[in-house]
Amino acid sequence: MQKGNIGVTTENIFPVIKKFLYSDHDIFIREIVSNAVDATQKLRTLAGKGDFKGETGELKVSVDVNKENGTITVSDNGIGMTAEEIEKYINQIAFSGANDFLDKYKEDANAIIGHFGLGFYSSFMVSKKVEIVTRSYQENAKAVKWSCDGSPAYELEETEKAERGTDIIMYIDDDCKEFLEKNKIQDLLNKYCRFLPIPVVFGKKTEWKDGKQVDTEEDLVINDTTPIWTKKPSELKDEDYKDFYRKLYPMSDEPLFWIHLNVDYPFNLTGVLYFPKIKNNIDLQRNKIQLYCNQVYVTDSVEGIVPDFLTLLHGVIDSPDIPLNVSRSYLQSDSNVKKISTYITKKVSDRLQSIFKADRADFEKKWDDIKIFINYGMLTQEDFYDKAKNFALFKDCEGKYFTFEEYQTLIKDNQTNKDGNLVYLYANDREAQYSYIEAARNKGYSVLLFDGQLDTPMISMLEQKLEKSTFTRVDADVIDRLIVKEDTERTVLEAERSDKLSYVFSSQVPKAEKTEFHVETQAMGEEALPVMITQSEYMRRMKEMAHIQPGMSFYGEMPDMYTLVLNTDNKLIKEVLEDSEQQTAEALNPIEAEIKGLTARQAVLRQQQEGKKPEEIDQTQKDELAKCDTDITEQRQKKNEVLAGYAQKNPVVHQLIDLALLQNGLLKGEALNNFVKRSIELIK
Repeated sequence: MQKGNIGVTTENIFPVIKKFLYSDHDIFIREIVSNAVDATQKLRTLAGKGDFKGETGELKVSVDVNKENGTITVSDNGIGMTAEEIEKYINQIAFSGANDFLDKYKEDANAIIGHFGLGFYSSFMVSKKVEIVTRSYQENAKAVKWSCDGSPAYELEETEKAERGTDIIMYIDDDCKEFLEKNKIQDLLNKYCRFLPIPVVFGKKTEWKDGKQVDTEEDLVINDTTPIWTKKPSELKDEDYKDFYRKLYPMSDEPLFWIHLNVDYPFNLTGVLYFPKIKNNIDLQRNKIQLYCNQVYVTDSVEGIVPDFLTLLHGVIDSPDIPLNVSRSYLQSDSNVKKISTYITKKVSDRLQSIFKADRADFEKKWDDIKIFINYGMLTQEDFYDKAKNFALFKDCEGKYFTFEEYQTLIKDNQTNKDGNLVYLYANDREAQYSYIEAARNKGYSVLLFDGQLDTPMISMLEQKLEKSTFTRVDADVIDRLIVKEDTERTVLEAERSDKLSYVFSSQVPKAEKTEFHVETQAMGEEALPVMITQSEYMRRMKEMAHIQPGMSFYGEMPDMYTLVLNTDNKLIKEVLEDSEQQTAEALNPIEAEIKGLTARQAVLRQQQEGKKPEEIDQTQKDELAKCDTDITEQRQKKNEVLAGYAQKNPVVHQLIDLALLQNGLLKGEALNNFVKRSIELIK
């Protein structure tokens, strides 16, 4: 028997493996099983070259859980190892370059295993003792047994083993007993080993017999050794792709379409990417792409390998050029990874372009499902925008689809303003903004429907990309001011009457938290609505962006700013104005006369003080001007109280305000209840 210490520069290797890899301790199954698969594949390669002339037999890997003994055994019938090979590959960890791995990589658990050939040693994350029983394929090779209890000390001795291959026997530690549950190991094998290229056997298939599940004689092979991405597209039918998708995502809707990746230069990459039905929640769709290395599962967090927007896709990518244990620092610096990312982006954009050209009608049917994915790509990848602008679509409120170029041609004659800018009108809620959409249609304007999660940042980007173009929501202003084609003179209500009318209405607008209303008058034509509510395009867009970009949270805290526009051409508004003037004249005449006199006195006092330094004005003059200012404020307050008193008793004023609020979804709670009661009273 040979005894010795494992060749590593520190005696702390096992505690470090346990400590730094503990969060990922279930990967020991992947490491040990994939090593076993490698051993069988190497035998197949040797046989193919004629270097092994014996019978390979049925190559397979077996996993056995023995709860009574507290062991998990992974067996293969591959090339096996000689005592010399154990000494080289198992005992001499330093041979794999691990001399300074502790200091350099202790903060990055993923970098420890794999990068330094420590895959086998992952078994010690869950084991108090590990044995290797192995016999080499070489003629007359003797079987050997290696054992280690988690200290640097090991034992190596000859043993009996009838067949070539290797058994790894792991004696599971007391704090890892959950790995002795068959269901647990079954789940891990399904996660990490379901597509390995050599059959992996886990016990026997079962059948229902005499009221219980019993084992049959047939091996339970848990993996598909030739998954779809290892085959040529010419060998596959649409149903094959759909079946594979159902295996990967059994609870998902059927995919829209897919891309089969297959490249061998300048790097190796295979895979199938599926376009799922993406609605409006990006985050729920992430981490659906599974990354493999030679059919060994690596991760489903593919950021860095796949461009961010493509993490919304589902499917599989397999590349031997990406190591089994991927660290973020590796991904950021590796040139192959960057090439893979660029290649995948190009393949996706080319596929979308070909689908668009081949069957535009079908592409339009799928647009609402893939829109958020394409928008995300255009916003985050400049090279993707350059390609996608040719097949990205606008959808109008009538459900018609246009490319950017087609829509530009459609609206350029009728929706160009006096400054030569093309004005794109849009709505984000067809039902809630119906009256505004209708007003635009009656003007002959087209209105786009932007109801997606990323439409607000898309609008901002398109205003930069599309020459002399601006986007305005259809309720951002009254229809005549949405697209100003020429400077026109309208009948403007004189300032005094406009101020009175505005206050009659502003005094009765319901108060709401984080909501502010400004009231203005506008001559909009006799047929236009008496009252409309508009919202500043700039402020509303900034608030919407604040929900997406944390750096803009300042805008999110600002109140919603609305404008209540009174149509002075409308019969109802005219009647309110005339009635308010008649009903308040007696009370307002003396107040207005007083304001007039005070304002004149204020002007004289200011003129006397004009051009003088503060120290040149005596205190009496200062006090007189201050009193005049205070008196004017008091008289205006009295005037406003008279107008508010009139408005409070006028049901038409309240009804018109509430109708405008209701139309915009702003009438709620007590105000809505009062509106209903008032409506009933008015129609009695």
